[in-house]
Amino acid sequence: MKQKRFTAKQIRVIKEAVSMAEELVGNFYKLSSVQWRRLRYDIKTLADLGEDEIVVGPFAQVIRYEAKLRDVPLGSSTYDYYKICLQDQAILGVAARHPDIQLYPLILYIVTHELIHIIRFCRFLQRFDASAEEKHEEEKRVHERTHEILSRLTTPGLAKVLHFFRRWCEGCEPVDALR
Repeated sequence: MKQKRFTAKQIRVIKEAVSMAEELVGNFYKLSSVQWRRLRYDIKTLADLGEDEIVVGPFAQVIRYEAKLRDVPLGSSTYDYYKICLQDQAILGVAARHPDIQLYPLILYIVTHELIHIIRFCRFLQRFDASAEEKHEEEKRVHERTHEILSRLTTPGLAKVLHFFRRWCEGCEPVDALR
């Protein structure tokens, strides 16, 4: 069965949200442009994901790959490369079930959240290969940071998205508030 993908128009909205998320997260963590360039990550949608990068349930996932500079034989040239895999089908499913949820603020929340994860991994504030319990606690922390960053904005539709994710931030058991 072919999964539903973002349209060209939706991809343009996603690019705008990604740009805003990068700016907000960079400002929050006081990252210079040089520091941003050192963070090696990419953001992909279903059209560019491999079969093993597609998951059922989450709106996105971060996958860590080990990369190596070309033409450098030494092991010291390896580095972590992160891929934020947006799950079109889950995000579009929310839009279909909740017409009051707009794509831009939803993507803004999701990408902000995933960028915070990457920064925390890169700064060694959280291990990527943590236990399930540690990952759950980390999710709560990252949702709190995401809410802290975004709650200052007056972006149309963002209050509804923040409301959906609030239960998680208040320490409830894992719940997909948008389902």
